[in-house]
Amino acid sequence: MKKFSLLSNRAGALFLAPGAILVALFVIIPFFWVIFVSFTNRTLLGRTAVNPDFVGLQNYLALFNPETFFTRGQFGFSLILTTQFVILSALVGQALLGLLLAWLMQAVPKPLKAFTETCVIAAWILPEVVIGFAWFAFLDYDNGTLNGILRSIGLPGADLLLQQPFWVIVFFNTWRGAAFSMMLFNSAFQSIPPSYFQAADVAGATSFQKFRDIALPLIRGHVVTDLILITMWTFNVFTPFILTHGGPSYRTELLSIYTYRVAFKDFEFGKGAAVGVIIMLINLAFALVYLRIARSRNKEAEQ
Repeated sequence: MKKFSLLSNRAGALFLAPGAILVALFVIIPFFWVIFVSFTNRTLLGRTAVNPDFVGLQNYLALFNPETFFTRGQFGFSLILTTQFVILSALVGQALLGLLLAWLMQAVPKPLKAFTETCVIAAWILPEVVIGFAWFAFLDYDNGTLNGILRSIGLPGADLLLQQPFWVIVFFNTWRGAAFSMMLFNSAFQSIPPSYFQAADVAGATSFQKFRDIALPLIRGHVVTDLILITMWTFNVFTPFILTHGGPSYRTELLSIYTYRVAFKDFEFGKGAAVGVIIMLINLAFALVYLRIARSRNKEAEQ
């Protein structure tokens, strides 16, 4: 009787089969189905719900129509708004705040460091829906905690969700996402040999000089990794929908929210699929950049 080795290719394929089937059903097949639908006029209601017509690049041309591209509520406006949101929230907000917190944590007493890390990580691990509704309850004009505090000290309340909705979602996403950057940079700083900083202390270097001349050059690979990852996550984030629903007047309608409105509110599945394909291509570009940087870092480590 032939023995069945656990290390054989057949055994490996057998163990991988359930996972491969799930990936095919929920990732690969939907991926190609979305691409196919983007070339049709499929909708939820009417004749095209059952028998959609092939329209070629019509959906893509409609998205990039120069006459409506910059109009509020259209694809171009959401794309530009999402770009601004990513730059302010991810690149400027999360990365810089996480880097600053991680550097400050290197010099504080351990009890304070543990308490701060616990508070920051709590913002990261709590479910997005819970965090979103908590912020909505905090900022609500009529019964929100913020306005309750302001009115109790004699100041007028502020309807930030109506007056400054874009800056609200930028601040909200920065507050939530800075935890990942802080944890990544904290690990990077701890990997630097303490003797480097001890020698700088002997030379009389200030904290800023140690950060600029020692820490930052040694963690530049971590900085690039952090920037790419948080850019991808922020580009696809949907949580601001809980706060503003994309409003008022489409002023906070990011690409993820725009896709949801077109596909599941306007029921234009073909157009929504076209937006999804464009988002996938943008994410693919980010992923390729990340993989290239990761490979270059591995080669440097091997050398």
